[in-house]
Amino acid sequence: MKYYFNKELKMGFEEVIIKVTKALKEEGFGILTEIDIKDTLRKKLDIDFRNYKILGACNPPFAHKALLAEDKIGTMLPCNVIVQQIDANTVEVAAINPMASMMAVKNDNLNDIAEEITSKLKNAIDSL
Repeated sequence: MKYYFNKELKMGFEEVIIKVTKALKEEGFGILTEIDIKDTLRKKLDIDFRNYKILGACNPPFAHKALLAEDKIGTMLPCNVIVQQIDANTVEVAAINPMASMMAVKNDNLNDIAEEITSKLKNAIDSL
């Protein structure tokens, strides 16, 4: 089982960010955090890096269910989705596979939640 699922798109980086945000919203996710790796590496290390953003996506009803089932699950929230420039014409979107990450947590009460979140994240990526 891969720890992520992904899709490559032939469009501009910022256009993909907008499209991903919309696709996630349609599946009930909001973006809680946005980390601009390119900007951070430039400011902190004076390194020129490709366009790369980490979006912290959260589906509040499912996050609440997961927290009720396992109080330490917050260490794995929110679900990270990356958007990175592969080349001048290609941008990749990749999302964590919650089923893979939940294998580390020994709590059967999380299985159904992880399956539903996996399905929703996969739907969002597939719809791009």
